[in-house]
Amino acid sequence: MNKICIIGVGLIGGSLARAVKEKNPATLMMGYARTDKNLKIAKKLGVLDDYSTDIQEAVSNSDLVVLATPVNAFETILENIKPFLGQKTVVTDVGSTKLNLIASAEKVFGSFPQFLIPAHPIAGKEKNGVEFSDANLFNGKRVVVTPEKNSDQNALDMVISLWEDIGAHVEVMSAIQHDSILGMTSHLPHMLAFNLVDYLMSQNKDAFNYAAGGFKDFSRIASSDHTMWRDICLNNANEITNHISGYIDNLENLSNMIKDHDSDGIDRLFLNAKQSRDNWLKKK
Repeated sequence: MNKICIIGVGLIGGSLARAVKEKNPATLMMGYARTDKNLKIAKKLGVLDDYSTDIQEAVSNSDLVVLATPVNAFETILENIKPFLGQKTVVTDVGSTKLNLIASAEKVFGSFPQFLIPAHPIAGKEKNGVEFSDANLFNGKRVVVTPEKNSDQNALDMVISLWEDIGAHVEVMSAIQHDSILGMTSHLPHMLAFNLVDYLMSQNKDAFNYAAGGFKDFSRIASSDHTMWRDICLNNANEITNHISGYIDNLENLSNMIKDHDSDGIDRLFLNAKQSRDNWLKKK
């Protein structure tokens, strides 16, 4: 690829640019945003070769366009880049929800475009911004790609190669399957972390003074980008609310065991959880 345009150069977009540039120095990394504040920082850090706040200039002649903004912006971005996409330009994204992108693309283009390959790297940090971008962020991490039935094979191959070349493990699944699984493994934990911090503050504003390592570990992801996670909630609402309801049922079960002084039940639940997590960590 001669030119890659990244729309939204934050942690994920910036990390992707760094990783690709390390592997393929000749590739022109172009950035786009509505204002140039973060773009200037990205270029100064060497994340970008060039940037523009003009969408036509940024997108024109790109081999690949990467949507790396909060997911609620996808539809507007697709509308804006539509007139400037070349015949062989491939479009992909790094969003945490996939069905919303498919719906937006169908609305903008009339049907799902063959050149659009939805993707989601399962990697990140609680720190936001291009200043925290890392060329090794995706190394050894899983990237889920969710092509549609009419997706162009060459476009799919390009996106898979993009991620594999920077050390990621690519897995292909349906958008429905992706949103359900990530609703459990990513979206639900973030909801719990945000809500736990909110609950503590509502109960006692001095609670943080008495919090130790366990609370710090559990609540770490509550420092994540609030706008991004608001958008994820709105775009994967059914899966997230279903998993919240299921979790409430499980929590109610634990509460009842504690009330009933069910020592065996509590021990069994805790042991099963510990063993499951330990086994998962051994595979990392």
